Amino acid sequence: MFGVRNSLKLLTIKSSSSIILKPCFIVPKNTIRCFSSPKTTTQFFSNRNFRSFVSVNRNVSDKILRRFSGSAAAAASTNPVELNNDSASYSGVVYDTVEEIRASIPVRSFFLSTSIDLRSLIDWNKANHIPPTSRMTNYAVLRFGDTNSNPHDLEASLSGSDYCYMVVFQYGSAVLFNIKDSDVDGYLKIIERHASGLLPEMRKDEYEVREIPSLQTWMEGGLDYIMLQYVNIDGIRTIGSVLGQSIALDYYVRQVDGMVAEFTDINRGMEKTGTFTMERKKLFQLVGKANSNLADVILKLGLFERSDIAWKDAKYAQIWEYLRDEFELTQRFQTLDFKLKFVEHNIRFLQEILQNRKSDFLEWLIIILIGAEILISVYDIAHRSAITSL
Repeated sequence: MFGVRNSLKLLTIKSSSSIILKPCFIVPKNTIRCFSSPKTTTQFFSNRNFRSFVSVNRNVSDKILRRFSGSAAAAASTNPVELNNDSASYSGVVYDTVEEIRASIPVRSFFLSTSIDLRSLIDWNKANHIPPTSRMTNYAVLRFGDTNSNPHDLEASLSGSDYCYMVVFQYGSAVLFNIKDSDVDGYLKIIERHASGLLPEMRKDEYEVREIPSLQTWMEGGLDYIMLQYVNIDGIRTIGSVLGQSIALDYYVRQVDGMVAEFTDINRGMEKTGTFTMERKKLFQLVGKANSNLADVILKLGLFERSDIAWKDAKYAQIWEYLRDEFELTQRFQTLDFKLKFVEHNIRFLQEILQNRKSDFLEWLIIILIGAEILISVYDIAHRSAITSL
């Protein structure tokens, strides 16, 4: 038995014919969590093999081990522990087998600006750019790591490797694959140099892809993750397209929510005071914002445009449809459209109020002018009468 950061241990279990070594974590509540495989795929580890496993998957193990404190290990060493041989789980992440831990690929999506100059980005990163396979020009894929190998290799394994990918979209989203937390800011700075309209607060979301060659089906979904037999560049493009749209849609939904809240306050003020004080300029700004948000969602995001890769290959169409359903893109757009209709109704109502105000002003102005003309006429008649009498 040997320790990794005093938290990872090998549990020795004697069987009739061999000794099985299983990697275990001592977690809070005095429980040992062991990573076990199904009976048909039981793994037999020697100390040497397990050290190799930890070395190859240092990034994944570091991320998991970081969650455990030394105090938990100390408590477990002094108190009785319970052997639990079910799936390994901690902090909401569940892994049924050691293979799933090794296969974990972190995916992070960001919405950092309203526009990104892809041509400039590609020119500055030609060595890392992966040429597109279709005529769609609203995104670019950059790969960092061993750029000499073939990026279109269908059997290339992404999990456990040093490759990392960025899928950058013209409308402002970026999806990062297999990049450490400590390196994320550096890669985002590469994009920010070519972005315009940077947001004061960047939107962020996290997802996970598990690459499991022994998977019985091409794809299986789970809670906040998707399992695939292999992950290649087409899979990265397909997953990135949905995640990029999702994080951008989240930004626009929040923008519309702000407009809804503003109109709600206006309506409540009118309910209390019976008056409306918004300026025409402010109202027109809200009209422009609502129209531009709707246009961006439909035109820039291409929310209803099917991915070219999904059109060509049924496997990627399955991924595309599953992720769109998982992230509820259609339902969220319908909610956004409903809120925009509410905003549009309020805008039309307030425009009518402003128009009535303008009409009332013009009517009073006409009345004043007519009255002034009458006074001038009366004065002129009186003046002529006075002259005639003399």
